[in-house]
Amino acid sequence: MFRQVFLDTAELAKIVMAMPDVDPKKVGATGGSQGGALTVACAALEPRIRKAAPMYPFLSDYKRVWSMDQGGQAYLELREYFRFFDPNHKKEDQVFEKLGYIDIQNLAPRIKADVLWAIGLMDVTCPPSSQFAAYNKIVSKKSMVFYPDYDHEVLPGFSDKAFQFMMELK
Repeated sequence: MFRQVFLDTAELAKIVMAMPDVDPKKVGATGGSQGGALTVACAALEPRIRKAAPMYPFLSDYKRVWSMDQGGQAYLELREYFRFFDPNHKKEDQVFEKLGYIDIQNLAPRIKADVLWAIGLMDVTCPPSSQFAAYNKIVSKKSMVFYPDYDHEVLPGFSDKAFQFMMELK
């Protein structure tokens, strides 16, 4: 499912860029959590995206999240899959290999856009180490805004920072 969602996101960006009143050199992407993952995927799959501002993106480094026992609500499907279909984890390596196809850390090196990333260092939904797995693979210009005392929640002032960042597209 996420494979198609990632491709749809990139396709939507192409459609927007082809609109007569849109300058394709002035397009950016932003979003939080799953929207943050879509921001990363969109910027990776549509190289004309110039700016990307993900906020605590989801869907990164599944194996790490699992090994940290952080697979709570956001990764509940993993626990349910193992409980109902592979209770002895005989196919665990195969499961995580397949999840690698929709792991944003594997898309991150393709990003050409400038990136402004927001992270709550107390985030247990999308643990910081899983986010760093993707962020550290970005080779384009990037910066990270840290919120040391914040979880997976509204990060004060980041919307304004992202807006200012996107204003550089003019």
